[in-house]
Amino acid sequence: MKQAIREFITTNFYLPEGEELSDELSLLDEGIVDSTGVLEVIGFLEETFEIQVDDAEMLPDNLDSVDKIAAFVRRKTA
Repeated sequence: MKQAIREFITTNFYLPEGEELSDELSLLDEGIVDSTGVLEVIGFLEETFEIQVDDAEMLPDNLDSVDKIAAFVRRKTA
């Protein structure tokens, strides 16, 4: 799951050349994903993992790193 999330982010968002995307890296603080990008990530999660992300769940605690996104998806699919 983390690999799919990482691939989506590295394919669809700008990462400085040579920079690795660690699982703990803050996507928002580092400017990799902005508010519009969060909506793209949510669309990817809903389509790929067949989950529904509610407005109240669109929080950095759920969507700010590969680790947080994977944990969120696991909770939603449990």
